Amino acid sequence: MNKLNIILMAVFSASIVLLPLNSCEKEDDEGCGEKNISYSGESESHNKGQNCMNCHRDGGGGEGCFNAAGTVYDTTMLNSVGSGKVEFFTLPDGQGELKHTIQIDAKGNFFTTENVVFEGLYPVVTGPSGVKNYMGTPLTSGACNSCHGVSTDRIKAY
Repeated sequence: MNKLNIILMAVFSASIVLLPLNSCEKEDDEGCGEKNISYSGESESHNKGQNCMNCHRDGGGGEGCFNAAGTVYDTTMLNSVGSGKVEFFTLPDGQGELKHTIQIDAKGNFFTTENVVFEGLYPVVTGPSGVKNYMGTPLTSGACNSCHGVSTDRIKAY
């Protein structure tokens, strides 16, 4: 083998070994059976604004598999809120049956591993002031940050 092939082989081998280190936080997760739910006042969450389900999925390395998760920002869209809740209704504008409520933690993140199907539900975000912000279309996924902050505005609360 010539010197160039040896170098290329070394770089390729190193990338195969190091690539998993750049993914989610841990390798030895308990899988989807682990419970992980956001609560008001907690501040242990992380990765504000990122798609939580990149890691919090089966085999993803995050603690538990999230069924819904995201980050809520204040009206400046720069800072996350420190409290509030996200409710999921069967009809738009907070109408119909309330199916689930998730508290927003101190870092502005909300998440749950509870077994709830969020597709087709309408979220209502209530911020620290108590003002409600309605999403007018039904959810297609519980991975809120996969759209919000990427292809549409961040989730906002007042």
